[in-house]
Amino acid sequence: MKEERTDFYKENSRNKFKTYLLFLAFFAFIFLIALAIKYIFSIEGFGILFIAGVIAIIYSLFSYFLGDKLVLLTSHAKPADPKAYQHLHNVVEGLAISAGIPKPNLYVIEDPSPNAFATGRNPKHASLAVTSGLLGVMNRQELEGVIGHEMSHIRNRDMEIMTIVSVLFGIISIVSDIAIRALVFGDRDSDSKNIFGLIISILLLILAPLIATLIQLAISRNREFLADSSSAELTRYPQGLANALKKIASINQPVENATKGTAHLYIASPLAHDGIADLFSTHPPIEERIKRLESM
Repeated sequence: MKEERTDFYKENSRNKFKTYLLFLAFFAFIFLIALAIKYIFSIEGFGILFIAGVIAIIYSLFSYFLGDKLVLLTSHAKPADPKAYQHLHNVVEGLAISAGIPKPNLYVIEDPSPNAFATGRNPKHASLAVTSGLLGVMNRQELEGVIGHEMSHIRNRDMEIMTIVSVLFGIISIVSDIAIRALVFGDRDSDSKNIFGLIISILLLILAPLIATLIQLAISRNREFLADSSSAELTRYPQGLANALKKIASINQPVENATKGTAHLYIASPLAHDGIADLFSTHPPIEERIKRLESM
């Protein structure tokens, strides 16, 4: 039992460390973009970054404070009646105590696809929604595994982390867009530039949104692994979540009202799968998640 607990903590520490490294990569990439702008245009690239940062922060703050309400609204989530869903309330209340956080507001989505998500800007303002399909196919241990995963997102403050990620992504997107437009329609100081350095800088600006997207997705996938291992720590039964993921994968049915904008919130991708889209998925391969859980 002691060795299992050590595995939980090791997996948590490993995933948190990977998140720090990915954030470091994000900041390093923003610094490179600033240098590329300064090199191409002979201007101070950090000034443009500041302006883009203000715009990105304003947009992200709107999503941070109102995003949970919009997600619940567009998902057609309804408050879970304490009497009709007493077993759900009992599971959530027990795991909230274990996680040391307030019990989140509970919602149910009438949809046959088994899935769930958590949203809210912090543990005091959190909501957790499950589909009727999830409640219909999961046994107690599997439901605890799923709820433990979503409670871990709340406890780990993933909403706040992904808001920061959105700000960084917004800065890169805005700056690269401005710079590319300036390259096409404006003047640039290229007479005295090394052609190789100029090409590298221009390619960096063109590819910036794609690279930023890949870093953003890597952070999202890493937070899913962290929520899985944190769920195993909370429930002390990783097989419960592993079995739940197996059922979700075997049913493989998209959630009707899920969108690309809300897909990252769910425990498993709620969208229809296709090979190309899977390359840019917000979730790690479900087989890999099951493998990690079963090795704990």
